[in-house]
Amino acid sequence: MTEIRILGLLIKDRIKEAGRTQQVLSAHARIIRSRLGFHELSSDKCSRTGIILLHLTGTPAEWDKLEADLSAIGGIEVKHMSFNK
Repeated sequence: MTEIRILGLLIKDRIKEAGRTQQVLSAHARIIRSRLGFHELSSDKCSRTGIILLHLTGTPAEWDKLEADLSAIGGIEVKHMSFNK
């Protein structure tokens, strides 16, 4: 049975955390199958809070390493979902 892993990231301050977050995502790019990011946008301003969803490939050990690296960044909350297919 194959497992599918989805990571959800809540970035509390996109402007402050963007650089470190992108460094970690780039370092683990090989296991990121899909990436979807969004934040609230209006004509007056952009929200500083953002959400990123990651659909991962690779092994559970690689997933855990990515999750640990992201969790080490202050201002980011990481949650995961696993599905068996």
